[in-house]
Amino acid sequence: MRPTLKSLQPGRASRRLRPRVGLRGEFILVLLPTATVLGVLGMVEIFSRQRLLFASLAASAFLIYLEPGHGTNSMRTLALAQLSAAGLGWLAYTVLGPGYLSGGSAMVLAIALMVALDAVHPPAVATSLSFALRAGDEKNLVLFILAVGITVVLVVLERGTLWLLARLAGEPPTE
Repeated sequence: MRPTLKSLQPGRASRRLRPRVGLRGEFILVLLPTATVLGVLGMVEIFSRQRLLFASLAASAFLIYLEPGHGTNSMRTLALAQLSAAGLGWLAYTVLGPGYLSGGSAMVLAIALMVALDAVHPPAVATSLSFALRAGDEKNLVLFILAVGITVVLVVLERGTLWLLARLAGEPPTE
């Protein structure tokens, strides 16, 4: 199993996590997360008014753009973390009602579960809090599951685009 958090060697930390693909390539890469987030927001607008429940997916989309190959942004990690966090937040809301006890409980449980499953995806912490504070009805949870599915498709598209850009530039494909 690939760890979700890569350890940094002392003195070797770098802000540049992936090779850049030129200005045109960066614009192409940023189009996918932007289109995905706008698509999710459009879907939310049609079926629900709970926009804040989906805000953490915007952070997920940006992380995928920033470093699509990092363990925190893998399809497995993204799906496990976001879906379990939403479920825990919804459960906390159902059992404890909206409020700080519900939100705090959901956050602690989501973090513990992400660490236990080696599926750490930081935006999922916000997902647990959002659902715990105002989950609404089951329709919102189902809608969130669909939105996570769309975001997982983004991971595939982003990796495919990076591979294609590398091929077009004549570089050997990376993992």
